[in-house]
Amino acid sequence: MDNYRASVCMATYNGEKYIYDQIKSILDQLRSDDELIISDDQSKDHTISIIESFNDPRIKLFLHKNVGRPTENFQNALEKAEGEIIFLADQDDVWIEGKYEKMRKLLKTYDLVLSNSILVDEDLKVLNSSFFHYHGSAKGVVRNAIKNSYFGSCMAFRKGLLQYALPFPSTLEIGHDIWLGLVAEMTGNVYFTNEAMILYRRHGSTVTPHGIGKSKRSLFVKLWSRIIVLKYVLKFYLKYLKHARRISVHNNTNV
Repeated sequence: MDNYRASVCMATYNGEKYIYDQIKSILDQLRSDDELIISDDQSKDHTISIIESFNDPRIKLFLHKNVGRPTENFQNALEKAEGEIIFLADQDDVWIEGKYEKMRKLLKTYDLVLSNSILVDEDLKVLNSSFFHYHGSAKGVVRNAIKNSYFGSCMAFRKGLLQYALPFPSTLEIGHDIWLGLVAEMTGNVYFTNEAMILYRRHGSTVTPHGIGKSKRSLFVKLWSRIIVLKYVLKFYLKYLKHARRISVHNNTNV
C-alpha cells in the first residue's frame, strides 16, 4: 500500500463558504501523484471558481447534472477515481494533519477504515471531542442498518470495495457512505480507529445533518426506512454468498 496512488473523492454543491479550507487541508497532505476528484452538482455560488483558483494538477473537476442527489454526485466522483486507495471528503470539514498517512497505514491491514472526528461548529469551535462517543459509533451490519455509524467524511477504503458497492442502491433511504460501510462489513475487514482525524463541521446549511439535533421524521417513516435498508442488505448478502460459492466451486474444480 505504500506506493499505491490515492484518490480523494468529494461531492460539492454551493460550498463557497468553507470549501477553500477543506481543499487546502487535503492538498497539504496528498502526494504529488495523488488526485482530488471533485464532482460538482451545478453550484450556483463561487464554488467552482474557488476550486479552480488552486490551479493544482492533482484536482480533477467534473460537473454532475443530477441536481439534489448527493449519493449520485459521490458516485460520479468515485467512478472517475484512478487510485487504489480512496478517501471520501465532504466540502465543509477540515482534515487534521496526519490523517492521510495514518489511514494509509491502516489500509495495509483493513479493507475499510473509519476514523473518529471532532465535532465542531461553523467557526471550528469544539462541540464534542469524540463523535464516536457522542453518536455511539460501532461496527455491526444490523446495528448500522438501524443507526448508521458510517459517515463518508471519516472513511477510507481499498478500491476493490467498489466492485461490490457500485452502483449505489437507487432508494433515497440509503446514502453512499452507509452502503459502502455495510458492503465492506459483508465482504471484508472493517476497522474503527478512535483517533480523531477530521474537524467535522456542523452548520445550518449542512447537506447531511448528522450529529446535531433530532430527526423530524415520524416513527413510522423511520421504521419503514430501516426496513428498506435491511431489505437491500439481505438481497446483497444472498447475492454475495452465491457469488462466493460459485468461485469456491470453480477453484476446487481446478485443483
